[in-house]
Amino acid sequence: MRDELRNELVPLNRKYPIKELLEACRNYPGLSNARRITFEYVMLKGVNDAIADAKALVRLLEGIPAKINLIPFNPWPGTRYECSDWDQIEKFSEIVFNAGYASPVRTPRGRDILAACGQLKSATEKLTARERMALRAMARRINRIAKGVAPLNAAPAPSRLAGLRSAAPARPWRS
Repeated sequence: MRDELRNELVPLNRKYPIKELLEACRNYPGLSNARRITFEYVMLKGVNDAIADAKALVRLLEGIPAKINLIPFNPWPGTRYECSDWDQIEKFSEIVFNAGYASPVRTPRGRDILAACGQLKSATEKLTARERMALRAMARRINRIAKGVAPLNAAPAPSRLAGLRSAAPARPWRS
């Protein structure tokens, strides 16, 4: 990972450059193969997914017991980035794995409804608090359905959706 690219992708890198961050990781007390550090690596097509990038990542992490989660990028409307091709992600993972690091590839979920990791924030930036709460409730419901915890045809709790359908009905005054 190059600092100039990381500055663009992770602005906090300007304050904590990758070299300093990894040095702190190497010096972390109690670090061992049993207590590995997990790194999250988002796969961006044509940006950081080349074979050379995989080899550079392995060199960068040398000496750090680690696991590298490879995360396919979840695009949202208006983004300039794309997700790496699946074949490229697999090649990248193989290089990292063959260097001795666990490198599972995260299964993308919720992309089709813009509810995957990284998509909700961009979609909700201009929403009201009530709309954000309703979106979160729908995402939780979708997750529960996907896990088989909630039936597909069950109606959600009316209190959660009451404000979204229309204005709440006026309450009669008690006498």
